[in-house]
Amino acid sequence: MTGYMAGQPAGRPAGRPTGRHRNARTVSCDALVIGSGAGGAVAALELARAGHRTVVLEEGPRATTAGLAASPPAANLRRLYRDAGLTPILGSPVIPYGEGCCVGGSTVVNGGLLWAPPDALLERWARVMGTTDYRAVRLAAHVRRVSERLGVIEQPYGDGNADSLLLADAADALGWRRATARRAAPGCRHRNRCPTGCPTGAKHSMAVSYLPEAEWYGARIDSGTRAVLLRHDGRSVHGVTAFGGPDGRTRVDYRPRTVFLAAGAVGSAVLLQRSGIHRRAAGRAMGFHVNFRLVARFADPVHAGRGTIFTSQLREFEGLGIHVMPANLTPGSLAAALAGHGPAVVNALLADLERAAVYTVQVRMNGRVAVRQRPGFGRLLRHGMTSHDHGLLRFALGRAARLLFRSGAVELYPPCPGAPPLRTDRAAQETAVRSDPRRWDLVCVHAMASCPMGRPALGGVCDQDGRPYGFTNLRLCDASVLPGPAGVSPQGTIMAFAHEIAARYLSSAPQVPTRRHRDSDTPF
Repeated sequence: MTGYMAGQPAGRPAGRPTGRHRNARTVSCDALVIGSGAGGAVAALELARAGHRTVVLEEGPRATTAGLAASPPAANLRRLYRDAGLTPILGSPVIPYGEGCCVGGSTVVNGGLLWAPPDALLERWARVMGTTDYRAVRLAAHVRRVSERLGVIEQPYGDGNADSLLLADAADALGWRRATARRAAPGCRHRNRCPTGCPTGAKHSMAVSYLPEAEWYGARIDSGTRAVLLRHDGRSVHGVTAFGGPDGRTRVDYRPRTVFLAAGAVGSAVLLQRSGIHRRAAGRAMGFHVNFRLVARFADPVHAGRGTIFTSQLREFEGLGIHVMPANLTPGSLAAALAGHGPAVVNALLADLERAAVYTVQVRMNGRVAVRQRPGFGRLLRHGMTSHDHGLLRFALGRAARLLFRSGAVELYPPCPGAPPLRTDRAAQETAVRSDPRRWDLVCVHAMASCPMGRPALGGVCDQDGRPYGFTNLRLCDASVLPGPAGVSPQGTIMAFAHEIAARYLSSAPQVPTRRHRDSDTPF
């Protein structure tokens, strides 16, 4: 899922100079894919493999594995994320939102988790939203194909994954359900840099899997190119205006036969708004998950910095959309997790790094985020977290603390700025009950369902072909089209939906001869 920046209303592009644009040119193609993350990469590969002249637009840069390895994590963070991972979602509290902005989108900077969408979730979406063609029986083949292509494995424990082992043992002792992580990272070398790009290429992001294969079949990727406007007549898109080039000021007018929009939950909604397509419904009620972090100190060394992101995940409370898992531990990530506790606490834990671990608690929100386009290329995000969400967060804090004290933690630092360390389960439960989540340090890395597939009366923007209602040659195939928040890491769900949307299009599209890269003899 990429946060590809979006377009604007008809007329001259906002934020751009008036008059003629330097080196303006026109590009014709069969299919234009806007965005190169989990959804866009699927569309690009399937379309190119079917012989369609396919162009992929990506606002962000293209990063190589060698380049990721050579750059420090802080530099990669600034380069690979939109707004360096600090796009604000306004409300109480203000929540930083992180999304990838590079070729491969957020798959380049996530943990490589790939869970199948829960059967019960798909059934609920089918019953409530009318997405009857997206039940588990229909998507299972797509999930298998994705897992095989990305080499998804159950992540083995490494020498430095004591934080995961302790979590697993504690869950077993409490009789709580947990699972071994399923990751698209065969051959993971435990370099502990997942959120800033894998320096070994072991994580099979779209940048090293689907997209190179799409290129072998003839797809072209225009990186550093921002789509700003879908030009349409109310039923079909006849052109897309974009800007690229070294300074981002060269205008390119794309003339595709069909458009697959995969600009991310925020970017796709904003592009539709700016283009005057379902302006009121798109982005009105985006679903999201929030994460908070618990820093744990153990009596004995755990050396969490030597391991990968995690190998075990607590799933006892999956029905509530709550998951607990270790996070990558580096001095920087530890300091960020403790930012609300002051420099004395940060310095003390950094000095005792071998006994520290950071755990992430992910919670599905029932409230929604309103996404609105602003003048120029701006956008405004504002959440409406509910009292029910506050209760879920308190519950999640209490259960996560119980799990970590059972795992052997002697001290926990909660997500409440300035709160004293917790040294007993009783203290943790009291803090969970009394604390106000409106003052917690929360982050968001999963946004979805901003232009959901489903019944229009229930807020649906797209039909089961992924087409915004009323349009014939425009399809959405990213996180925005999901009928609601997934409750699990959504990459697997996004890719399964994208495969189905692409397959439905190709089943009725004119057949064309397959094109292959002239310098290659065999596919991936």
